[in-house]
Amino acid sequence: MRRNHSNSGNYRNPCLTMHQPWASLLVYGIKRVEGRSWPAPITGRVWIHAASKVPDESTIKAMEYFYKEIYALDGVTDIQFPQHYPVSRLLGCVEVVGCLTREELACWEMVPEGVRLEAQTDYCWLCERPQKLLIPFEMRGYQGVYNLERKIYEAAVRGLSPVNCPLPVEFPLPDPLDPSSLKPGSIAAHTPNLNATEVAKSSSISLAIAGAQAAATQFSKKDQNSYSTGRNNALTNMNVNNEDTEVARSYNLRSQNRSMEKDDISSIELRKKIDDGTLPSYHQEKSRSNKSEGSSKQNQSPGAEADLRRYPQPPSKIFAAALKSLKQ
Repeated sequence: MRRNHSNSGNYRNPCLTMHQPWASLLVYGIKRVEGRSWPAPITGRVWIHAASKVPDESTIKAMEYFYKEIYALDGVTDIQFPQHYPVSRLLGCVEVVGCLTREELACWEMVPEGVRLEAQTDYCWLCERPQKLLIPFEMRGYQGVYNLERKIYEAAVRGLSPVNCPLPVEFPLPDPLDPSSLKPGSIAAHTPNLNATEVAKSSSISLAIAGAQAAATQFSKKDQNSYSTGRNNALTNMNVNNEDTEVARSYNLRSQNRSMEKDDISSIELRKKIDDGTLPSYHQEKSRSNKSEGSSKQNQSPGAEADLRRYPQPPSKIFAAALKSLKQ
């Protein structure tokens, strides 16, 4: 597969490799903003490929909890998350309609609150009209935006299926006559007195955001010579193959769990809310829950067990790091 790192944007069938679970969440239309440390070099259809790293269960749960919480702000409480998060596969495609800075998207009152909370990185690629492949194709990925091989593209384009998004979003163009008007600086130019929109952040929202950030920072950023070489970012981390050294690293979550005992009063109170189920549910526990989770449930009283089914706890590993970040 020929890689294309040209700054001229000479892409025929551009593809982007991402780590799971971010890749599937984007293709399923749950994730509407693709965060990067570099601006989008293109608009139009972009194919999404899942990297080879198998995601941790705690990472999956943290990201599902994040989207559960931010969708609830817009009145959406029933989200059908993917049942599987395949790796080393071409998953589908989205339409990149523009790219804004984090500050612009966070201030943009013309989009739902939940979308504004997805602005967690320097640049935000705005994605619409996701489509998924009925049968994901096995293939290797590359760093940066690259072109699909012609034979893969010709097979993939015939296997696309529309996606039923939980809350479809159409990003309004500042200039309806210019389809490329959504670019960094465009919103600020059309709204000179742009101020940050205050989104009411409950303790559960703050925890969800911190959890998502903790999940994303498992992977280190490794800048290349320019953004067209595909630098990794905070929320969506790209595949690094044999040609590109993998820089993924995990946090010492065990020590962070132990350090929770030394957290200040506010962190302890927030942890108690998680433990007693007073925070909103993020989704029903899946059959893949490990044995240790099951044994902890057996130690609960019948009433507590019922509450746990109704309000399952957020994953402990990622949220241990999230709780620690909240007190700082």
